[in-house]
Amino acid sequence: MTAETTNLLTSGAIATQLGVSPGAVSKAIKALGLVPAAKKGVCCLYSKDAVAKVKASLK
Repeated sequence: MTAETTNLLTSGAIATQLGVSPGAVSKAIKALGLVPAAKKGVCCLYSKDAVAKVKASLK
């Protein structure tokens, strides 16, 4: 992976980082209409900005 994709996280990694269920993160991503910053195979990768938005929506 390139340097710019190493800073990207999957929804599962976001869930682990925030200490919530992956389902909660997936629902938040869909509700916010977030678009992945990149895709690797079938995995959607999200930026740090997306993590902040998901965290705020889960409060």
